Amino acid sequence: MQAPTTRGANRGAPMLNRPDQILFLTDEQLRQGIELLFFAYRDFTGDPDAVLAERGYGRAHHRAIHFIKRRPGITIAGLLDILAVTKQSLNRVMRQLVEDGLVINTTGTADRRQRHLRLSPAGEELEHQLSELQRARLRRAFHEAGPEAVAGFRDVLERMINETVRDDVLSLVGREGA
Repeated sequence: MQAPTTRGANRGAPMLNRPDQILFLTDEQLRQGIELLFFAYRDFTGDPDAVLAERGYGRAHHRAIHFIKRRPGITIAGLLDILAVTKQSLNRVMRQLVEDGLVINTTGTADRRQRHLRLSPAGEELEHQLSELQRARLRRAFHEAGPEAVAGFRDVLERMINETVRDDVLSLVGREGA
């Protein structure tokens, strides 16, 4: 008798019927998972990419806008930590966003060397447009997959984050301790 299987990319993989069972995946199933991640990311970023391209922006602009929205008043140093990019590459992106009136860059009151960032009303509008495209895609996928799959998906994503920074990332996204 064959073991029960999961749906989709894990066809043929044993399902976990008990918490103490070990999940074994073949190299082929892992390859399929990798490819599904590539295609899901392509489509997840594709809609916002089209909006960004109209303005001459790319994904780095999107990430900066997203995290400035989530953390109004964030410093350049704080944004560098989150994005894990070079100062030079962030400076190029920030210069464009400030010049185009999407980000407001103010000098810190306690430390005048610090630059604090927040979105302008036009930046807020663009962030909402970009995020709504992605929320709609996630909302539809989560609805179709169901609550158990959503919880499992989140658990997998959390466990893909490097252990050394996982707690910091989970705190950043609003979920303390995994």
